[in-house]
Amino acid sequence: MTILKIAAGLIVCVAAASAQGNVENGKTLFNTKYRCYTCHGFDGHGGQGARLVPMKLPQAAFIAYVRNPRRMPPYTSKTVPDGEMTDIWSYIKSLPESPDVKDIPLLTQLMNQQ
Repeated sequence: MTILKIAAGLIVCVAAASAQGNVENGKTLFNTKYRCYTCHGFDGHGGQGARLVPMKLPQAAFIAYVRNPRRMPPYTSKTVPDGEMTDIWSYIKSLPESPDVKDIPLLTQLMNQQ
């Protein structure tokens, strides 16, 4: 019984680790293969496309949205497999958020001049 519990625990750990995705591969997919940056910017802060950072969607919701979006072409599992989508999600999650305006000295200075 103990061996079964250990095996089950290992399976859960491996599944959780793989659900996190590969950030480096996600970066390559985002910037090179699928060129997501052309709409979402290199830093995920938007442009023509939606702002992706900070990524607030859980992985499953992100994948579901990309599969059936409102304002961009849909990317089916044939076009972008779930594993690659997980890597892209992991990469986006790794991108830093923009600092608050108060933490950017030049912007604070400009705001105080008005």
